Amino acid sequence: MLVTMFLLGLVYVAFVTAFYVIAPGWGLFALVIAVLFLFAQYFFSDRITLFAMHGREVSPEEMPQLHGVVDRICAMSDAPKPKVAVADTDVPNAFATGRNQRKSVVCVTTGLLRRLDPVELEGVLAHEMAHIAHRDVAVMTIASFLGVCAGLITRFGLEAGLWGGFGRRNDQNTGLVLLAVVAVSAIAYAISFLLTRALSRYRELSADRAAALLTGRPSALAGALTKISGEMARIPTKDLRAAEPFNAFFFAPALTKGFSISSLFSTHPSLERRLAQLQDISGQLSRGV
Repeated sequence: MLVTMFLLGLVYVAFVTAFYVIAPGWGLFALVIAVLFLFAQYFFSDRITLFAMHGREVSPEEMPQLHGVVDRICAMSDAPKPKVAVADTDVPNAFATGRNQRKSVVCVTTGLLRRLDPVELEGVLAHEMAHIAHRDVAVMTIASFLGVCAGLITRFGLEAGLWGGFGRRNDQNTGLVLLAVVAVSAIAYAISFLLTRALSRYRELSADRAAALLTGRPSALAGALTKISGEMARIPTKDLRAAEPFNAFFFAPALTKGFSISSLFSTHPSLERRLAQLQDISGQLSRGV
């Protein structure tokens, strides 16, 4: 994770330096918009995600078993209790969001509650609450800043070119600057996209490890992963497509059947890698390591 963040920093420095040389005033507008987007994501991610997933906060009286699992994890980890929510969808999944432990929410779907037993549910919720403890929402928001900014500048540059910037005979410098802006921004976006996805996969493995060590039952988490991944194949494609934009938040990615870009640039490690890590942790715990 440190290496990935270091590489993201290098890309950021190269990106800013290139813009300073090519067009120092071009990126200001896109930078302001990117900051506003990331500000909203950082401070209102819990509300935005819950609203988009049609999740609602539930009380201990409504969902005593679910609250009981969350309370047990909080007691084991000595962490403040997040808000607890449920999303009414058959896609079996869970997610956590919020910029810190006191401004966070953990949400499970009704499909997940129907399919997992209490021990497996505890493993999934421990994984999600590890994301909260690690401040993963804040980390990924900061890490994605360069990609958002570069993507906006690429779009603005292309739109300016389509409006005539690339074809002005009386001002060839303008066209060259626009081409350079689009090229630099596109390259920075592509590299930051790949690095951010890699960072996301590392943080998923970290959350798996934290949950397995906290609960002391890596096999339960492995069982939940296997069960959820298997059940995804039975979910209607339209439901999976509706859930795919939130894969970065989910416990397991909602992937449509067949080949997709999501399988190439996934926010999550492969099921095999996650299970292998959990098996290794199980061996360590059995040996008392």
